Amino acid sequence: MSESGEQTVYAPEWLALREPADAAARSDELVGLLRDRLAGDAGRTGPAVVRDLGCGTGSMGRWLAGRLPGPQHWIMHDTDPLLLARAGATMAGTAADGAPVSVTTERIDVTALTADVLAGTSLVTASALLDVLTAAEVGALAAACVAAGCPALFALSVLGEVDLDPVDPLDAEIRAAFNAHQRRVTGGRRLLGPDAVAVATDAFTGRGATVHVRPSPWRLGPEQAALTVEWLRGWVGAACEQVPELAGPGAAYLDRRLTAGAAGRLRVTVGHSDLLALPDGDAS
Repeated sequence: MSESGEQTVYAPEWLALREPADAAARSDELVGLLRDRLAGDAGRTGPAVVRDLGCGTGSMGRWLAGRLPGPQHWIMHDTDPLLLARAGATMAGTAADGAPVSVTTERIDVTALTADVLAGTSLVTASALLDVLTAAEVGALAAACVAAGCPALFALSVLGEVDLDPVDPLDAEIRAAFNAHQRRVTGGRRLLGPDAVAVATDAFTGRGATVHVRPSPWRLGPEQAALTVEWLRGWVGAACEQVPELAGPGAAYLDRRLTAGAAGRLRVTVGHSDLLALPDGDAS
């Protein structure tokens, strides 16, 4: 749940709540570029093999599988057995052209993937993952993908850009504290947070891949009230954890924002970007 500041705990309820907003935000344009690349993979025999890193309950697979043509075999990767079980049971059953989609699950640390593991993989994908990795981990993942000749589609990486309407005098301070929390050091790892897209772009282009980046913001209004409430609690909570002096003002700020939301007067735009990396300089 990177938007709410939580790196390691991904509650199924939170993932279910955010799934519609994620689906509305992801870039269809990048999927079009990806379809062109996969269609040109003349050397492939059998289904396209797609690895979903940090798959959670499988929302990325449910969104993407039905947008790609041809038979597909998805390998869902996560460290949480509960999430893996849900992902395996709820994946899309057919591709865009009605071809079959099969799925298996693997409990694995996605930072340990190598080019050898990715051999024969047609696509690596993930959603809301890059910002909870380190620069070294993103570099290793880029190196593995490029060495294996495997395209990579990473959706919904946070940018640190949050706009709220109406504005509040404390918006900028909460936003800055939250972004610092996203870049914190935890367990000896410095997380990338809002720097993830820039770091990933450099990591892939530095190894000869072509990178396409497109905006994929959440746009939250009265129709997404339940998600907005949970996002706000996490956003403000992480900011106050990072800057304890904000605890008192932050609680009052949260009350103001929740009151505005309950009255249908609050709209929030949370900036994300989607990134597609195509190895071998393929600009498709």
